[in-house]
Amino acid sequence: MSNTDTAKPVIRLFESLCKEHLHGKDNVVHLVLIALLSAGHILIEDLPGLGKTTIALAIARITGLSFGRIQCTSDLLPSDITGLSVFNRESGHFNFNPGPIFNNIVLLDEINRAMPRTQSAMLEAMEERRVTIEGITHQLPQPFMVFATQNPSDQSGTFLLPESQLDRFLICTDIGYPPEMLERNIISTGGIRERIEEISPLINISEIMQARLTVEKDVYLSDKVVGYIHKVVMATRKHPLIQIGLSTRAAINLAQAARAEAFLAGRDYVAPDDVKKIASAVCSHRLIARAGQSADRKGLLREIIDVIPLPLA
Repeated sequence: MSNTDTAKPVIRLFESLCKEHLHGKDNVVHLVLIALLSAGHILIEDLPGLGKTTIALAIARITGLSFGRIQCTSDLLPSDITGLSVFNRESGHFNFNPGPIFNNIVLLDEINRAMPRTQSAMLEAMEERRVTIEGITHQLPQPFMVFATQNPSDQSGTFLLPESQLDRFLICTDIGYPPEMLERNIISTGGIRERIEEISPLINISEIMQARLTVEKDVYLSDKVVGYIHKVVMATRKHPLIQIGLSTRAAINLAQAARAEAFLAGRDYVAPDDVKKIASAVCSHRLIARAGQSADRKGLLREIIDVIPLPLA
């Protein structure tokens, strides 16, 4: 099967979501598909009421994947996410009751309203695709993707996500307000939340896993592009305004996302522009500015990328 044939179900899914269900959110849907194809997780930061949860619900419906939702609050416990063992008097044994983490797509709604200890319960699941409970390791279903949303950190009742957890999100993005005419239409006709259950799946698990395999194995990443990615990473580590630059995990994630970007563009090789296009969403949330410096991480990354010449083909 060619790359083009493998990409057709994914492209059909993208077009249906953007044209029929999630008008004006093309960029966010594109990034969600990048995360899905790269076996990564996505964090959406924005104000309440802009459609973060609606996007996650629509993605789950149109992919036909199992869906679990966790509404994060300050009293949420790690066991509310992972599940726990309950003693069965009849059998005399403990039975494990899996939590909502045991789904293909897990929505962590308003993740930064959960206490740091509860947020940290997600680390093993996000990195290893498994959870260890009472000394027993349980594998999570495949594909597995965390779709987290968070409100701006200056809102009341929120906690900053640990850097170690931010580094495990392949992509971080926002949504923004819709264009004027689209917002007027939404006000007139209402949102799509009540119509989500009517969405029919357009892709199955085997097609998703085949597309993932194609992205990983069949999209060529040249030495020149690898060198370009490494230059970007090293530049963030040496920048005078950045205290902590990009990790090796970030470099690997950038390469994975660039492969998915090339795949969605219908190519079997990564171009330097693929890296440049996806770099902000993959990298900016991982940068830590020095104390007293501007926290405009996207701006810092943009400055770095602009001065690094693209490699010649």
